[in-house]
Amino acid sequence: MTMTKSLARLGVLVGMLFAFRPSDSTGAEPSASAWKVGTPIATYWCGPAMTDATAAQMAEGGFNLVWCGEKELDVVQRHGLRGQLTDGLLSPATLDDPVQREKLDALIARVRRHPALYDYFITDEPNATNFPGLGKLVGYLRERDPAHLAYINLFPTYANNEQLGNPGDVVTAYREHLRQYVDIVKPGLISYDHYQFSVKGDNEGYFLNLAMIRRAAMDAGLPFLNIVQACTWSPSMRVPTSDEVRYLVNTTVAYGAQGISYYVYSCPGHTGAVAHADGTPTPLFYTLKTLNREFVSLARELQPLTSLGVYHAGMLPQGTQPLPADARFQLDPPVRSMGYTNLQPVKGVVLGYFGPAGKGKKAKTPTHVMVVNLDYQAEATIGIRGPSKLELFDPATGVWSRAAGKRAELHLSRGGGQLLRVSR
Repeated sequence: MTMTKSLARLGVLVGMLFAFRPSDSTGAEPSASAWKVGTPIATYWCGPAMTDATAAQMAEGGFNLVWCGEKELDVVQRHGLRGQLTDGLLSPATLDDPVQREKLDALIARVRRHPALYDYFITDEPNATNFPGLGKLVGYLRERDPAHLAYINLFPTYANNEQLGNPGDVVTAYREHLRQYVDIVKPGLISYDHYQFSVKGDNEGYFLNLAMIRRAAMDAGLPFLNIVQACTWSPSMRVPTSDEVRYLVNTTVAYGAQGISYYVYSCPGHTGAVAHADGTPTPLFYTLKTLNREFVSLARELQPLTSLGVYHAGMLPQGTQPLPADARFQLDPPVRSMGYTNLQPVKGVVLGYFGPAGKGKKAKTPTHVMVVNLDYQAEATIGIRGPSKLELFDPATGVWSRAAGKRAELHLSRGGGQLLRVSR
């Protein structure tokens, strides 16, 4: 996976440049305040050169963050998008060369006030030995341009010890990798990738990785972004269906992410994806036109809240927690327990609990729950009961509507989800 993504990134830097920015393209100058997510992120990995045609297509598809070079920032702005800037100067080695460092300072001075700039792309899947240098670069950029993120993407849990630069079993090595990353690099956001859909079945570890990233992000007070599979690049991997991608998007919401990214948009050597090599959309593009907008709407609604817990019913793969008997939102009727084995699609329900941020008893009381049908092969009718009257959120309109009472019966599509809250 690392070699494939490195080749994909090389293709991006050689002739397919793109980018990432902080909130919406309003034409206003960014403030000197610290970077914030702003509108939740819907983006991709590896795509075509940033032209007016591709920017228009990506905007139509519900993407709001695109890769670009400095010269493409105006294109990004014209289409109301945000740009993630790629440039060879955005490297720790630049700081060791006075001439190159001066060029980096000039680049920052030119772009930092551009209304389309969202962030600076730094690197993909670094080894822990690279963290000190990356920390210096992140700090350097933050000092000169605090309004924009320095973006780094991390390895998944299935990276080996040599790739991570950390010893131990999967959980031990990855937990230490995340701890060192947060402590040394001091990022503004945690981003990672995990691809589970093989031709033999669903590889294990998706929920373990999601849970470990969620915990690291919560402990550090940071938002996180999940890069999910949207293609195949190897005979051992399969092209995800639209229902499988819906499952990825909704579980990402339930675990509290503020960003979703798809590997890939369009890239040589990759099949499926969001668009073909000639730029024509694949079937997934039309699915994402809806899913991207739903993700942004749901994540925006949850943005002021805190993720208080994520619980599973049905199958319990590694890294998941069962729904407590005294949980504030309960499944009614309960979902029966099911055994889980590797390569088997996970079936059941996930409930992501959210509540007010802050301290005290009130802050620890769930007020919202994201309910997801984990079965991407069949629709499901799920009953959910709350402590008082419930309301349901429509991500298409951003409107809440009242349920019949304390109980709501949800009719969820394959991999579908529904956000509820206690009535105000």
